[in-house]
Amino acid sequence: MFTVGDATARAARAAGFERVLSAQGDLERLAALLVTQGPDVGPLLVPGPLEPAGDLPTLLGDRVAARALPVYEAVETGAAAPDAFDAVLVHSARAGRALRGLGPFAGHVAIAISDAAAESLGDRPGLEIRVAPTPDETALLAALGNPVRRV
Repeated sequence: MFTVGDATARAARAAGFERVLSAQGDLERLAALLVTQGPDVGPLLVPGPLEPAGDLPTLLGDRVAARALPVYEAVETGAAAPDAFDAVLVHSARAGRALRGLGPFAGHVAIAISDAAAESLGDRPGLEIRVAPTPDETALLAALGNPVRRV
């Protein structure tokens, strides 16, 4: 089992997969990892969202046969942000773009899982933007109490 992130790798091990390799949250690193496995890798089935943030089959090109299999769709609800909140966790660039359409966030904090997620928020005057040091839930939550560089 090859996974993009460590959380998925842990879940795969817990589900009984004995050999699990994680790219530690980096899709390009996963592509390189797959290519280094040699000719015995493939064809690969790549389950994921209907509209993925990255395209593993394209990154692999003709070096490893891979086929995307959409298994879920992320749908924007259009729900309004509550009046009272201190921080918002941004798990993807798609989520950041959706937040741009909501009310002003001056005086609030956005904690992004990656640079891409942070950049997707755009220029929001008064919004403090923090980026998790690694693209995982643990680092994202830790960044709530650890201000890091502003984007």
